Amino acid sequence: MLNEIYDDTKETMQKSITSLKRDYSTLRTGSVTTTIVDHIKVDYYGTPTALNQVGNVIASDATTISITPWEKTMLQPIEKAIQNANIGVNPNNDGDFIKLFFPPMTADQRKEIVKSAKSMTDNAKIALRGIRKNANDDIKALEKDKDISEDDAKRAFDEIQKITDKSVAECDSIFASKEKDILKV
Repeated sequence: MLNEIYDDTKETMQKSITSLKRDYSTLRTGSVTTTIVDHIKVDYYGTPTALNQVGNVIASDATTISITPWEKTMLQPIEKAIQNANIGVNPNNDGDFIKLFFPPMTADQRKEIVKSAKSMTDNAKIALRGIRKNANDDIKALEKDKDISEDDAKRAFDEIQKITDKSVAECDSIFASKEKDILKV
């Protein structure tokens, strides 16, 4: 019973950490990556469709993303979707493809992005504490039903705390790495 709770807690916490990494991928670092536009949905004949599903998205250099639609008629909807996404640049449409030119980031922009990353990290830690609370509630229920002894419950609470501490440390480590990446000029 307790091993199931431990395994479930580890798995759920790992999902939160994976979600944090996915959130980080939307942040801009020193060089531009195509993940900045991953969340953009384009109106593809009435259906919201991921940008990379309607065209070829590549980072042609450290400051430029080039989008080549598979259908010429998609240029306008792609351009509109990028403008609505408010990613900090205006699309340049030359009739064949769209280019996004990202200016080099200023120190203030870097600090703002670090603040966003810190906020994402804090949200992940809040999620981890919620997962810990759920696991502790499960242990309390087992103890109340006399399925485990008081000593077993205490050991289980300690084990859940160790799992939580390890996950929080992983979040902090990921944040430190991301912060270093963002602040690198």
